Amino acid sequence: MVQSTAKDVDAYLAEVPEERREALARLRRLCQAELTGFDEVMAYGMPVYQRGGTAEIAFASQKRYISVYLMRGDVREAFEERLAGQDMGKGCLRFRRPESVDFGLVRDLLRATAAAPGEVC
Repeated sequence: MVQSTAKDVDAYLAEVPEERREALARLRRLCQAELTGFDEVMAYGMPVYQRGGTAEIAFASQKRYISVYLMRGDVREAFEERLAGQDMGKGCLRFRRPESVDFGLVRDLLRATAAAPGEVC
């Protein structure tokens, strides 16, 4: 599944591969807990967390990995050392297997994102 047509995050999670469902549900719970004041919406075919109408965080079940999208360059720069050993795209943190998702790192990234608004790339 690359881009979902699900209308909400519950429907999105229901359609992801079963072996990834718990990891993605845990990512959602973490986003809901840490991103106070953000709205959870479906955009670009994936769950997105936006503040003031601007998307700052998203996650998705891609064909070969689970991705967490970090749309804030300042947060990526602040975590440059911790992200150095990770599988990263321009703004995408990728985990090849559900059991490899570093929820501690994701939590810290979410907290940094929530701490203050910043420019989205």
